[in-house]
Amino acid sequence: MERYFESVNCENIKEIIYHSAEVYANNIAFVIKHKNGNEVTYENKTYTEFLYDINCLGTKFYDIGLENKRVAIVGRNRYEWALTHFTNLLGGIVSIPLDKELQIDELESCLERSKADVVVFDEKYVEMISEIKSRNNTNLSEYICMSKEEGYISLPELLEQGKKILEDGNKKYVDAKIDSYKMSVLLFTSGTTAKSKAVMLSQNNIASNIYAMLFVEKLLPTDTNLAFLPLHHIFGSTGMLAMIASGLKTAFPDGLRYIAQNLKEYKVSVFFGVPLLIEAIYKKIEQGIEKQGKTKIVNIAKKISNFLLKFHIDIRRKLFKSILDELGGNMRFIISGGAPLDKRVAQGINELGIDLVQGYGLTETSPVIASENDRKVRYGSIGIPMENLEIDIVDKNEEGVGELRVKGPSVMLGYYENEEETKRVLKDGWFYTGDLAYMDKDGYLFIAGRKKDVIVLKNGKKVFPDELETLINRIDLVAENIVYGMPIENDPNDLKLSVKVVYDKEVVKEKYQDKTIEEIKQIIWEEIKKINKALPPYKYIKNLIVTDEELIKTTTKKVKRNEELKRILA
Repeated sequence: MERYFESVNCENIKEIIYHSAEVYANNIAFVIKHKNGNEVTYENKTYTEFLYDINCLGTKFYDIGLENKRVAIVGRNRYEWALTHFTNLLGGIVSIPLDKELQIDELESCLERSKADVVVFDEKYVEMISEIKSRNNTNLSEYICMSKEEGYISLPELLEQGKKILEDGNKKYVDAKIDSYKMSVLLFTSGTTAKSKAVMLSQNNIASNIYAMLFVEKLLPTDTNLAFLPLHHIFGSTGMLAMIASGLKTAFPDGLRYIAQNLKEYKVSVFFGVPLLIEAIYKKIEQGIEKQGKTKIVNIAKKISNFLLKFHIDIRRKLFKSILDELGGNMRFIISGGAPLDKRVAQGINELGIDLVQGYGLTETSPVIASENDRKVRYGSIGIPMENLEIDIVDKNEEGVGELRVKGPSVMLGYYENEEETKRVLKDGWFYTGDLAYMDKDGYLFIAGRKKDVIVLKNGKKVFPDELETLINRIDLVAENIVYGMPIENDPNDLKLSVKVVYDKEVVKEKYQDKTIEEIKQIIWEEIKKINKALPPYKYIKNLIVTDEELIKTTTKKVKRNEELKRILA
């Protein structure tokens, strides 16, 4: 992969943060919103102040005996979450980010399995944490709340106490040496407790990934990022570290419902997102254009601007200013990851003047394996492999599709206390991703689907559900869908391709208010029949379920296929 930008090769996360605190000392690292009734105020934290907060909190962490211990974090995306995570890392404390959406038994199991010594939690989850505390099944010796809560030590108190100790000359935490290659972060992959695996990552795993990413992705110190990817997820936390390494400002959203408002409020220019969110934003844009009767005009304008782009004349942002203003007016760059993005959406967003690139990776690879960048875009692909990784596709079929494997510094240390599973995916330094992929003649990678999700028909033909789901998602009445193989009653060895569609209530309200559910199902079915006509017969969808109930998903909005299939078959 060609290098387009400067990137500093840091061995660990401590080096990255110290480098940013030096180079971007007075830049705003975080903006924190405080609400007091109807009064809203904003607090800015510079990079100097952020590092000072880390060192104060870390000094207190050492003071209460957390050196070489394990600290779990449970909570919404907020400054205190980031502060705790990076305080752990800069002091060589193992950080254990946990999914705030877990049910109480799953959360308790993760705290137990990870051997966490302390949990730092958001006050929103105080009831759950109190229940876990009363059960006394974990190794936890300390429960720290992110804000003041009766009966618990709070992060602000520890911060204040740490300041005094640091100012009295205690430099033990500040001077702590980091072992860049030992387990530093323990991350549970999404899944139920029985199945979720705990991935062991070192600081060098993550730092090497940041280094490779920043060579090719244009993040500027003048940018503002909105951090709404859950920080317990590797894409969220590494994304935030990439932002810190680039010296830009990060704001936290008020929740998914307020995204549009927050984009304007903070003048957001960049973000990392998942396809479900990006596709929903684009659908809203398209519906707005259609409502105003401007679809034809916008399509003509796109053709003109695309033609001019061939001569390096870019008028997109002027031409589509009113549309971009709906996204706050400053949006310039989006990185999509976590699942495949509809290439029509990727192209549509780029044509409006926002650079959108797709990336691909896994928790086990810290996470980015490949990515597009503003000079290397091929719609539908996941881009070009990172420069410090080796990529290989094994067991290819006649179309060149095989399992993707990867080798390099960002590949995990292994699964925690799970040697059998580690041996299954790590062989001779190669990590076997479980994803099926192919590479085109120019070196762009394309993901065909998860190896375990492929639907194999009786005639031996293989169907990748992702491909069909992308086409069905384009139907305006479809909010989301899942394609699966339904066993055929009189031939249990064969499968009938089927789809479960969650219809878009807003579209129904706007366009089909007078229709019954049966009539809505019929409209969707007619659209699916049109899709079928463009496909080979073995890919025809033959069965349709329509519902208004959301599909079962992880917190990063990936559909839990197995659980959804159990629900359908039940």
